[in-house]
Amino acid sequence: MLADLAALVGVESPSADPAALARCAEVVADLGERLTGLAPQRVGPHLLWRYSARTEVLVLGHYDTVWPLGTLARWPFSVTEGVATGPGCFDMKAGLVQAFHALSTLDSLDGVAVLVTADEEIGSPGSRPLIEDTARGARAAFVLEASADGGALKTARKGTSIYHLEVQGLAAHAGLEPERGVNATIELAHQVLALSAIARPELGTTVTPSVASAGTTVNTVPAAARVSVDVRTSSLAEQRRVDEEIRSLCPVLPGALLRLDGGPNRPPLERSSSAALFELAQQVSATPLTEVAVGGASDGNFTAGVGVPTLDGLGAVGGGAHAEGEHVVVDRMPERAELLAALIRRVLT
Repeated sequence: MLADLAALVGVESPSADPAALARCAEVVADLGERLTGLAPQRVGPHLLWRYSARTEVLVLGHYDTVWPLGTLARWPFSVTEGVATGPGCFDMKAGLVQAFHALSTLDSLDGVAVLVTADEEIGSPGSRPLIEDTARGARAAFVLEASADGGALKTARKGTSIYHLEVQGLAAHAGLEPERGVNATIELAHQVLALSAIARPELGTTVTPSVASAGTTVNTVPAAARVSVDVRTSSLAEQRRVDEEIRSLCPVLPGALLRLDGGPNRPPLERSSSAALFELAQQVSATPLTEVAVGGASDGNFTAGVGVPTLDGLGAVGGGAHAEGEHVVVDRMPERAELLAALIRRVLT
C-alpha cells in the first residue's frame, strides 16, 4: 500500500491541468486494474469501474488535488516515523489506495462500482451528472475522502452554494459632478450587509461575502462592482430559503441595477442519509469509531442528494488537508481498507 501511495503522490494532478491529470489517471487506472483485474471505462478524465451490470455499492473518490505543478520538487513524498507526507497524500490519494486494496480482498465484486473523478477540488462541474447517474438506485455510497480528526467518519456535510452578484451603477467625475453618478461601491456595501443578514448561525447557515471589487480610478464614481458569496447550510430547507432570499435582493440606490449568477452547488449530506451506514460501520469495525459533521462539501453530497445512503470520510487517517505538510498515518491504512471491505460485504449480503 505504501509503495502504491508513493507512486500515486509522485504524479502531480492539479485540477486545472489536463495533461497532468491524464498522467495521473494512467497511474490510478493501472492501480485499479492490477488489484481488481478490470480496466476502467474512461469518461473524459474520469475513471469508472463497473464489475457487474447493476450497481448496489458505489465507491467514490477523486484523484485531482489543489497543489500546482512543481510542488513535488520542493516537497517530495516521504515517510518518517510512520507518517507519510507529500502533496495530495491525505486528500485523497491514500483513500484511493485503500479503496483498491480493500476491493482486492473481496471474493466477489458483483454489484460494486468505483468512480474516481478528476474535478472534485473545483466543485465537480463536469463529473456531477456522472456521479449522480452512477449512484442512482444504489444501496450505499462509500466516499474515500480523508477522515476527520482522529479518524472520525463524516456523517454530515453542509451543502454549498456559490453566487456572484454584480452591481451596475453610472460613472461620473468624482470632483466635478459626482451627483450625476450612481455609486456602485455604495450599492455593493448595501448588498453585502443584506447578504450577511441572511445567515442563521444558530442553524449552522453561513452566508459569507468574500472576493469583491469595484471601480476603475480614484477620481471616478464607480460604475460597476462585484462580490462573490459562499453559502453553507446544514439542511436542504435552509439552502432553498437562502437561495430565495438572495434572489429577492433589490437595489437600494435609485438607478442601480443588480445581476446575480450562481446558485446551489452541492446539496447537504444530512445525517439521516448516513445514520444506518455509520451504525453498520460500528458493528463491523475492529476499533471504536467516532463521527463528526463538517462544513466542507464533497462528492458524497451528490450521492446523498439523489437519495443514496452515504457514508463519508472513510479514507486516510492523518491531517492537514490543503495545507503544507498534509500527512497520512501509515499504520492506519490497512485498518481503513479492512473497514471498507467489511462494509461492502455486509451491504451486499
